[in-house]
Amino acid sequence: MLDSSKIGRFIAEKRKSLNLTQQQLADKLKVSFQAVSKWENGTAYPNIESLKELATVLEVSVDELLAGSEKEADGLSYSKAGIDITYTDTIKKEMAKSLETKDRRVLNGLGPFASLYDIKFPEITDPVLVLKSEEPGSKQKLAMEYGYTESICHDMINHLVNDIVVMGAKPLAVLDTIVCGNAEKDTIKTLVKGVSDACRENECSLVGGETSIQPLVVDAGVYVLTSSIAGIVEKSKVIDGSKIEEGDAVLAIASNGLHTNGYSLVRLLMDKMPKIKLDKIDGMTFIEQIMKPHTPYYPALKALFPKDIIHGMAHITGGGIEGNLCRVIPDGLCADIDLSKIRILNLFKFIRDNGNITDEEMLRTFNCGVGFIVVTSQKNKKVIMDHIGKTYDCYEIGEVKKGERKIEFHDRLNWL
Repeated sequence: MLDSSKIGRFIAEKRKSLNLTQQQLADKLKVSFQAVSKWENGTAYPNIESLKELATVLEVSVDELLAGSEKEADGLSYSKAGIDITYTDTIKKEMAKSLETKDRRVLNGLGPFASLYDIKFPEITDPVLVLKSEEPGSKQKLAMEYGYTESICHDMINHLVNDIVVMGAKPLAVLDTIVCGNAEKDTIKTLVKGVSDACRENECSLVGGETSIQPLVVDAGVYVLTSSIAGIVEKSKVIDGSKIEEGDAVLAIASNGLHTNGYSLVRLLMDKMPKIKLDKIDGMTFIEQIMKPHTPYYPALKALFPKDIIHGMAHITGGGIEGNLCRVIPDGLCADIDLSKIRILNLFKFIRDNGNITDEEMLRTFNCGVGFIVVTSQKNKKVIMDHIGKTYDCYEIGEVKKGERKIEFHDRLNWL
């Protein structure tokens, strides 16, 4: 039970020891003089928004502030190690709002040791769970540096969902993990909101996760994100490339930029040429271009799954077209890709020209404008292109032939 009088006396004592007037303390916290007076009189408590900052100004922990006394100087505590449990508990309460969902399959909320999710699907006779973990790579370092905190969460979830969509799966539930050096309430709140919103856009639910505060492992202000997803698909409907056959068409679906791959090379380029950050490409700065969230393909693809007309799919991430499409091409077949048909985004032309990068390196490092690939029969390719074309640019870039190498490139990328 909190003792308001004891807390008030403690605040007053610490304020005076720091030679601060009530008005000076109020100014530091951006609150009214009357608020500080009420705290010290014991007629009100500091609210959650002020609690952490008040403790910082008074040079105590939140635990000590709410206890109304400092802990023994020579005694070890979690707070002294950099983890303030009282404060983290308030953050968890804020998280609960973002985890609210109308999905009736989510059977519990924030609080229990684990999340419960009902996987009864009467329409699926032989269900298969599709599981995947993902993190947004070094792009998250740039996101924190340039203020794209919420955007990077969409990168992570869209990438994650795309990875299970290639198997024809419906995304169900996501668990996220946030590792940080210190827990900043507003940042944590923004991250959880970003993940939750991205899940809703992909028609799945954020059902829980973990916020791990590691002050002796991760520097203050550093956040490391990762997440895991569970999807579901009828066993007989799994899309794994086994139906791909000679003569099939290879269709490209456009990316909107780098997505979440190639950022180590881009950061090297930025280090060598700092001024390019503000260079304009298609009316946007270089930073704005490279920080666009990863494109989500599930909403554009889902209506095609029941038609059984897709033979294989590939999400084009690290390794480019060759490193990802090869995963679904059966032995003895080859996807013959006409490089001249790829509609290269101006962003990639800018990176190539400024970095003096070879075509081979561009194809190996970046998606070059192709974020996703669908393989289908010649008779069904128009249906797919017309459907996906309502949302994203979709066009033919190759054909499946017999061959020992699963991917063959011919002609050259058109940089003009």
